[in-house]
Amino acid sequence: MTDSAYTPPKVWTWDKASGGQFANINRPIAGPTHDKQLPRGKHPLQLYSLATPNGVKVTIMLEELLAAGFEGAEYDAYLIRIGEGDQFGSGFVELNPNSKIPVLLDQSVEPAQRVFESGSILLYLAEKFGAFIPQSASGRTECLNWLFWQMGSAPMLGGGFGHFYAYAPEKYEYPINRYTMEVKRQLDVLDRQLANHRFIAGEEYSIADMAIWPWYAGVATNQVYGAAEFLQAHTYKNLLRWAEEIGERPAVKRGRMVNRTWGDPSEQLPERHDASDFDLRTADKLDKQS
Repeated sequence: MTDSAYTPPKVWTWDKASGGQFANINRPIAGPTHDKQLPRGKHPLQLYSLATPNGVKVTIMLEELLAAGFEGAEYDAYLIRIGEGDQFGSGFVELNPNSKIPVLLDQSVEPAQRVFESGSILLYLAEKFGAFIPQSASGRTECLNWLFWQMGSAPMLGGGFGHFYAYAPEKYEYPINRYTMEVKRQLDVLDRQLANHRFIAGEEYSIADMAIWPWYAGVATNQVYGAAEFLQAHTYKNLLRWAEEIGERPAVKRGRMVNRTWGDPSEQLPERHDASDFDLRTADKLDKQS
């Protein structure tokens, strides 16, 4: 199709009716929309999130830390329903003025430390526990290269390709073509890197893998946007090999479940307050109890 011509006005004004699927929560100003404090649990770490790719990065990290024996990584995970505007409550905005999930509150330090932006949370936890980040200067730098690659690249995948391919109220050829080209280039970058390395930053599993996997493995395996065929994801063999290996890790499987409210009810754990919740409080079991 041919996109209709559009001439930008001299001054942009906010049309509340535009914006597609997320029009009800998108707005051009920051700050809270309502007064609502966040709950706090007993564990050192408090997470407020949703199991989007950005949220899953952090729950994977926390579950990997616990699996590695770091008891100080115990956490309470509270559900933030972004479609209902929970991220604009006053308590959430106090922890993250940008009103985006995930956000972490570390209660083990005085005063309690807020951490927002998923990449910052991953780095904070890696440094706090001395885990999942290489100790050598060169290894650490390579890991951070790829962590920041993800933070810079994923908006093209999510807000760009994902929005226009899956969520925009109408399909427009130009933006879909533009972002598809960039996403395929990014997939090729990863595929080439993984041709010579077991993991993203080398031979060591790290926060770089945890950051990249939810987005790019999700797209390649058709879990995100349902676009694997459109993107010819089957051609990225090295990426798919890596995606499968990471996906089989028990901590990754658990991390994907936390704050999840869609899909198979047995794989949904809307809130997580104890390791036993994975066995006792998934959505299918809660439905039977109600």
